[in-house]
Amino acid sequence: MLNKLKSLKNRYEELSTLLAQPETMNDQKRYRELAREHAQLSEIVAAYDRYTAIVQELADCRAMLSEQHDAEMRELIHAELAGLEEAQEKLTEELKFMLLPRDPNDERNVIIEIRAGTGGDEAALFGADLLRMYQRYAERHGFKAEFLSENMTEMGGVKEVVLSLSGRGAYSRMKFESGVHRVQRVPETESQGRIHTSAATVAVLPEADDVEVEINPNDLQIDTYRSGGAGGQHVNKTESAIRITHLPTGLVVQCQDERSQHKNKDKAMRVLKSRLLELYQNEAAEAEATNRRSQVGSGDRSERIRTYNFPQNRVTDHRIGLTLYKLEAFMDGDMDELIDALILAERTAQLSGESGS
Repeated sequence: MLNKLKSLKNRYEELSTLLAQPETMNDQKRYRELAREHAQLSEIVAAYDRYTAIVQELADCRAMLSEQHDAEMRELIHAELAGLEEAQEKLTEELKFMLLPRDPNDERNVIIEIRAGTGGDEAALFGADLLRMYQRYAERHGFKAEFLSENMTEMGGVKEVVLSLSGRGAYSRMKFESGVHRVQRVPETESQGRIHTSAATVAVLPEADDVEVEINPNDLQIDTYRSGGAGGQHVNKTESAIRITHLPTGLVVQCQDERSQHKNKDKAMRVLKSRLLELYQNEAAEAEATNRRSQVGSGDRSERIRTYNFPQNRVTDHRIGLTLYKLEAFMDGDMDELIDALILAERTAQLSGESGS
């Protein structure tokens, strides 16, 4: 393990040097690749530096024990030794987790798609609650949120929304959200006070860099149409809305949020590239008979992953069997306790697989 950590630190220092060179800065594709690798290594290198510092402190303490000291001083040294040994053991376990193969998408920006599922208007309103939850979570973590497409109901519910979150590690925090989210609560329109169950589906995609997914323009069918919506001076007057069909795969993306046809096309292409990246990566994963998210669920949009029970103030993640009785705070973006548990479950299962192989 220590040899591996030393080589990673050497690579980190090499990357720091390369990133400072003018020729690297002039090659934007290479600069992005090296910067991403540098960012991925920074956490483990910092942990390794803490580990080596603890090892040195332990050596110093043991050397002091070999010298002549009174009983009180020796007791203090033994107490410090015990604390350092405990810290070393804890850091060793952390480093084992960090050395596990990482999801190559973890540092990417992320695209989140929310769609109303079963439950009519209540499902759409719950979709809007999920949208707000992710926006609040993004604020807490300093991620930049941007709407790529939105189709809302007259009541303010979500028919379909596509949201981009930009920031380091956005995908690593959000990737476990893919699947069916179920809500149990009394709708505002329910006069009898009965609890209804409805659902919304969430898809989480790593956002593709322009250089990663090449699209042949001849493979695209691009249609323009007039925007629909709740009104406004520009709605239904110009054909600014865009629908892009990727003919080889049949993927369809549309965007009508902007007045500019050019801006709508740019946003639609961002979503299309990310969907294609996910499609290609999933095909590669299947070919290797593995799935990077298999430990905590496939990320399939048909898989029920979580239940939000409002009467009982609880949120339950069915993949790891964790229930939290803090639903109001959770819906306000306080999601880290659950997300950290999902990450730990994935890494623990991965570590078990490594040690068993």
